[in-house]
Amino acid sequence: MYLYDVHIHTSEVSFCGNVDAKTVVHMYKKAGYDGLVITDHYTGDYFEALRVGSWKDKINEFLRGYRIALQEGQKLGINVLLGIELRFDENWNDYLIYGIDENFLYENRYLYKMNIKTFRDYVQDTPVLIYQAHPFRVGIFPENPEYLDGIEVYNGNPRHDSRNEKAAEYAKHYNLKMLSGSDFHQTEDLARGGIVLSEAPKDSIEFTRLLAGGHVNRLIRSD
Repeated sequence: MYLYDVHIHTSEVSFCGNVDAKTVVHMYKKAGYDGLVITDHYTGDYFEALRVGSWKDKINEFLRGYRIALQEGQKLGINVLLGIELRFDENWNDYLIYGIDENFLYENRYLYKMNIKTFRDYVQDTPVLIYQAHPFRVGIFPENPEYLDGIEVYNGNPRHDSRNEKAAEYAKHYNLKMLSGSDFHQTEDLARGGIVLSEAPKDSIEFTRLLAGGHVNRLIRSD
């Protein structure tokens, strides 16, 4: 069994993150996790605030937290994968996107200018999976299930009421796959969520195969 946290932010990239990527990896290694998915916030506000010129430069900035975590993970023996928490300009909904690599971010510009329908259509024939994060928080609404692969049914962030029970009901009603994540921003968020996999993914694409194939054996909850 392999323990992964699939919703983690770094202070290098996410404005709301308070822990640097290197420290995050050390904390999760000590907590007994086998792997992490770095899902820094991918939003219009972030990219428009960057004072660098080209899209390649912007993505290099966005990947800083992930790359530091990846390098540290290789030293410590903890698998670090790339994901994003994507917010489109159309509303405040957030989506955990898995099955991407660095080239995907370089080659597909300004994803936040799309919307959930056009993005769903765009990645339809790719390994990319879309999970809505904390869909029942205040100011957020559950998305049309036809645009989703799954739902984050347990969000461990202690500073928000994510109404996880309603997220689980929604996922069950529409037969959507379920995830649990710590939504790590601060030290108090450590190991408050995650999933147990039956296999260890070698990369982000393999990770989506495991998610889609029902290899999530258990959801971790802090309660």
